[in-house]
Amino acid sequence: MIVPIKYENEQLLIIDQTRLPLETVWLTLETKESVWEAIRLLQVRGAPAIGVAAGFGAYISVRDSKAEDSATFLSELKDVCEYLNSSRPTAVNLSWALKRMLAVGEANKDKSPAEIKAILREEAIAIRAEDEASCKSLGEYGLSLLKPGMGLLTHCNAGALATARYGTALSPMILGQERGYNFKVFADETRPLLQGARLTAWELFHAGVDVTLICDNMASIVMKNGWVDAVLVGCDRMAANGDGANKIGTSGVAILAKEYGIPFYMFVPSSTIDLNTPTGKDIPIEQRDSSEITSLWYKKDMAPIGVKTYNPAFDVTDAKYITAVVTEKGIAYPPYTESLPALLAK
Repeated sequence: MIVPIKYENEQLLIIDQTRLPLETVWLTLETKESVWEAIRLLQVRGAPAIGVAAGFGAYISVRDSKAEDSATFLSELKDVCEYLNSSRPTAVNLSWALKRMLAVGEANKDKSPAEIKAILREEAIAIRAEDEASCKSLGEYGLSLLKPGMGLLTHCNAGALATARYGTALSPMILGQERGYNFKVFADETRPLLQGARLTAWELFHAGVDVTLICDNMASIVMKNGWVDAVLVGCDRMAANGDGANKIGTSGVAILAKEYGIPFYMFVPSSTIDLNTPTGKDIPIEQRDSSEITSLWYKKDMAPIGVKTYNPAFDVTDAKYITAVVTEKGIAYPPYTESLPALLAK
């Protein structure tokens, strides 16, 4: 099974997801700049995986600090966390993990820098372990909504590559494969960065899942043909009212599923639920470089040079289109303003 982030021999290692599926290349991240760049360039991506990388990134960035007192050390840690948090704005796990690392540091301000460093290391390890356990639980809850032989559709990549292990929306597919459910999965290619084609299809194919790759604009006909019994997607930030931000194109899939009477399940680790963000309108949406649309995947430019582009990395699926929210603590149903806080309180 894929384990995309490792901390071994005091080194932070990640699979460079920009090189998949043709090459499996491991990168060693040793500085705050290398962690920032890995997150920004999508070498590590997916809300949970970003959170795990941020936790270790905060630790390795201050691991060699020469600060002689805790106040100076914690000031350095705060600066590092602010810097890493600037890499990407939408996925809440980034800020969540960094706030957690800073909080545990400040809670031990009476200790020496060396002691705080050891505590930060253990906290980063804990964040990763908790995410792995969370994803396994997500898979079990997800399977409870599905039946053997179902046709499933997914968008972007919410597999092991986006987490510490197992994945979120792909977790029930992987567990189902192990248990003989024989799901038939349709994976949207997910333009413009093709995470569905490069990553999801790669993961499921190598796990032995019956996966069919389709272009994003083929989702409607696949649903109309009666080949899809449920849609499973991940989430990068869920607002308090149940609106969920996920990879661009997700909201269109949700609208189609509603039209065809297909349940739409969003898989959301509790760390991705942001009760401080009232609605989806309050979620910042990352804008990315125009080259991702015009030239990145082509030998020649595929658009007029200088043409205006609009390239948001995410869109927001309104809560009314989400049949249920699957978390590691259980399944939430509308109204989400009531069910989400109740789940988080567990």
